[in-house]
Amino acid sequence: MRRNGLFSLIFIVLLSVGGIVWTLAADHEPLLGLDLQGGVSVVLQPTEDADDDALGQAIEIIRQRVDAIGVAEPEISRQGDAIVVQLPGVADRDRALELVGQTAELRFRPVLQQLDPGGDEEELSTGGAADEEVILAQVDDEGNETARYRLGPTEATGDILRGANAELFELGQWQVAVQVRGDRIDQFNDIASRCYNGSPECPTRQLAIELDGRVVSAPAINAPSFDPDQVSITGQFTEPEAKDLALVLRYGALPVELEAQQTRSVSASLGDDALDAGVIAGLIGLGLVTLYMVVYYRLLGVVAILSLLVAAALLWTMVAWLGESQGLALTLAGVTGVILSVGVAVDSNVVFYEHLKEEVSKGRTLRAAVDGSFASAFSTIVKADLASLIGAGVLYWLTVGPVRGFAFFLGLATLLDLVAAYFFMRPVTLMLVKSRRLQGSRALFGMPRPAHPDAPAARSVEEGVPA
Repeated sequence: MRRNGLFSLIFIVLLSVGGIVWTLAADHEPLLGLDLQGGVSVVLQPTEDADDDALGQAIEIIRQRVDAIGVAEPEISRQGDAIVVQLPGVADRDRALELVGQTAELRFRPVLQQLDPGGDEEELSTGGAADEEVILAQVDDEGNETARYRLGPTEATGDILRGANAELFELGQWQVAVQVRGDRIDQFNDIASRCYNGSPECPTRQLAIELDGRVVSAPAINAPSFDPDQVSITGQFTEPEAKDLALVLRYGALPVELEAQQTRSVSASLGDDALDAGVIAGLIGLGLVTLYMVVYYRLLGVVAILSLLVAAALLWTMVAWLGESQGLALTLAGVTGVILSVGVAVDSNVVFYEHLKEEVSKGRTLRAAVDGSFASAFSTIVKADLASLIGAGVLYWLTVGPVRGFAFFLGLATLLDLVAAYFFMRPVTLMLVKSRRLQGSRALFGMPRPAHPDAPAARSVEEGVPA
């Protein structure tokens, strides 16, 4: 028993200390969520009724777009008919919001006539059915109309594409190279051929590319046919514009049109304040727990605090690693779950120590009582922690957003409490109570005097230990 306890103690100490050293050496740290580092959240509502499949597909496309722009641990969920998108640590708020909600419905329309950008002889359309003529504008970054076109019916949509990438083709000039699906290249080449030859359907020899009701480019067709990988969308694109256009084309159009119903920004300073408040609350709680445990259980109370530190080291290592490798974000709700787990962990120590005190009060020595007390106490600890794990699991399964983060961190910290209790608290307590130097020092362990004064001596003689 003693050898196994020593091995388990060495194992858990090396694991916790090694984890902290590795985390610091790798420069890993927990990834903070929206409420702790700032960012933006938006509620997107469909403009018309949408079924579950369409909303699910929209969520997946939005997730792919957000991942592509490098937002760590976005929270994208559905609440009723709305889609809630939380983007922590976003630097360019407007770009992110525009990209997230952009329908990205791409249409290829022949240009029937180019109109005066400043003219008012024609009413500007905001879209139109695929089989109707429309008048759409091409605008610059400031929203000015740089060109207006009368466009023919849609000849093809974005589903003919299988990929898109932004590339620099001239000094300072960006374009979007698109790849046409092999089974649709003939359809595209038929359009290109008619525009190249200036047919009545495409008299200007230009093919407009319409994205969400506006023209992003209207290039002249310079060849009657193209290979699947030789089609490019040119225009007055900046690098971010070209990359954003390529991104939305690459992942496809949203199946429903979404509009922002509510947008909320959390500043980095507000996030820092929330984090500071959480840390202060945790330190105050830990200080009070430490005071209580040391006053009431003396040396065993110190063991309880050391056990908490071991579990905290393991938790820090895991949270930092999950943040770096899996994008797991620590939110304010998660911090709350961690603080609550301190009570769960201390409760494990209290259960063990109270079992031990009960045995001592019956007349057994600390040395004789410790093994049996831990066995019965650990059974109780496992059952109590299992109840917490079940609650955390149900919350994680049924909820979304902050509540889910609370459940995850509470469950993780509870599991680490079991590890620390078995591999650290148990062997350290065994070593202390069986130490010859501490034999008979009940006061150091906060143990009561036996109910029958003669019982300890009799028990000690029976066990072969000098009274």
